[in-house]
Amino acid sequence: MRPDSVMLFAAGFGTRMGALTADRPKPMIEVAGKPLLDHALELVEAIQPARTVVNVHYLPDAIRTHLAGRDIAISDESDRILETGGGLRKALPLLGNGPVFTMNTDAVWAGPNPLQQLLHAWNPDQMDALLLCIPLENAVGHTGQGDFVADSENRLTRGPGQVYSGLQILKPDLLAEIPEDAFSLNLLWNRMLAQRRLFGLSYPGQWCDVGRPEGIALAERMIGYTHV
Repeated sequence: MRPDSVMLFAAGFGTRMGALTADRPKPMIEVAGKPLLDHALELVEAIQPARTVVNVHYLPDAIRTHLAGRDIAISDESDRILETGGGLRKALPLLGNGPVFTMNTDAVWAGPNPLQQLLHAWNPDQMDALLLCIPLENAVGHTGQGDFVADSENRLTRGPGQVYSGLQILKPDLLAEIPEDAFSLNLLWNRMLAQRRLFGLSYPGQWCDVGRPEGIALAERMIGYTHV
């Protein structure tokens, strides 16, 4: 089944951004003249999904106001932040059935549309999830050792290798088996790893995680943006 719904994670506190998130949620921080959320939405809109959902928690009214009048559903986590797994499960009634894209909203991309790349490679007969991964040399500003190693068939194992980009296609079926309310999608990945149904795709372009203030300048340099 072709994934036709997108879940955008926008509920985090953005504490690593320091004073920049004192009066706004991290997805509303501007890079190259527009909010991070809009960078993600431009990529999403290019594949024309049937449903797009954004979750909110910290300073939610800023995101609600920004998205007003657009065909985007809001999954409200104002009472309690649910992490990625719990947030996705709460949003399932808005997302519909079948596999979904999940996407972080704190990265900027330079290269082909990453959602389109995943669509081309998605094989639901083999895969329970397909993670878009970034070779270390293409992960601008990243200082870690990577998250996953892929074998010759692109099955993943955990280890120093490529960096998880925050974008994937995932079958949400296993969410019902998790007893916690708030939990990371890592719990699902662990089950998929055990069944050898977690796959990765290497992104050919560049990617910059804007999780810290210095990431703003790095991302703008990566895409060739100059302030006027």
